[in-house]
Amino acid sequence: MSDSPSPRRPRPPVPVTVLTGFLGAGKTTLLNRLLADPAMKNTAVLINEFGDVGLDHLLVRTVDEGIVMLSSGCVCCSVRGDLVAALEDLVRALDNGRVDPFDRVVIETTGLADPIPVIHTIMAHPYLAMRYRLDAVITVVDAVNGLATLDGHAEAVRQVAVADRIVLTKTDLLDRPDRLAAFAKLSERLARLAPTAIRLDAAGGEATPAAVLAAGLIDPATRSPDVARWLNETALAADGVSHSHDDGIKSFVLTSDRAIGSASFDMFLELLRGAHGPKLLRVKGVVKIAEFPDRPVVIHGAQHLFHPTTMLDAWPDGDARTRIVFILKDMEPAVIEALHDAFVGIARADQPDRAALTDNPLAIPGTAL
Repeated sequence: MSDSPSPRRPRPPVPVTVLTGFLGAGKTTLLNRLLADPAMKNTAVLINEFGDVGLDHLLVRTVDEGIVMLSSGCVCCSVRGDLVAALEDLVRALDNGRVDPFDRVVIETTGLADPIPVIHTIMAHPYLAMRYRLDAVITVVDAVNGLATLDGHAEAVRQVAVADRIVLTKTDLLDRPDRLAAFAKLSERLARLAPTAIRLDAAGGEATPAAVLAAGLIDPATRSPDVARWLNETALAADGVSHSHDDGIKSFVLTSDRAIGSASFDMFLELLRGAHGPKLLRVKGVVKIAEFPDRPVVIHGAQHLFHPTTMLDAWPDGDARTRIVFILKDMEPAVIEALHDAFVGIARADQPDRAALTDNPLAIPGTAL
């Protein structure tokens, strides 16, 4: 028998939850509450400033500059303006055994941050894309001032539009008729901007770690894929489109019984993100591939960047259809439908087919020549 050590198996990508929300919405208050919960054990948290988060009763020891271990089993790191460096330092500390293994990472953004660049950081960096994967975006919204914030700040609109979960704060302050009226309008606007996002009332005790963190593809309770919960496409309108003209943002779910060849699907994605990348705020779904119809492929992306596709062992919910949820900015869903139909062989009058698209990518529907 050889005495040489066996090669260490590579760690699977760590799921990342992005916690965002506008200034004063209550992100830090929510984070403090989450960190005090034993359910946050084995979580690494990237925060902007340690001083903003009440760690005194949780702090055990400093592992390295900018990294602390908490009694709850959490690891906390300071972002300090460089997310790439913080994420690299975190996995380096993990690999070197300087911190205990963690199951997930939570990144708290600044209040003025557009979450899309944070998502890009996770997906675009060659090394980070191997070590991390975006799991979900959690957006904190002030129930009292949220409507005015959305009216005045484009960043806040994007924070809401890309959310998987919306945590409403200060609902206990809705004690006047004017505030209740504004909140009713806010609720309608949130439903238009993010119809697939599940809303949680922080003051009502709904924003627990189990509810907040259970927003990704893998259900933390069962450790298995839950496509229906992840996509929540049933929340969209019956015709598959959220008719929102709020800052040009729309939600749309593409569904199809037809399988698509793997090469055709790669070309479909390549043309779509090449021609319309900036308009794709968020894309996530499962795809029926012709070569492996019993094993769906999972896609997850933002704008022109996508995680490497992964294949599930089987359709977990018995629904063997392609289902892709798109959050679009200044783009009509019909453009995506026409492009998809061309690649699955559905003929449309006055529209290019697959051969025409591959020979001339400028013939993409919705793209000016």
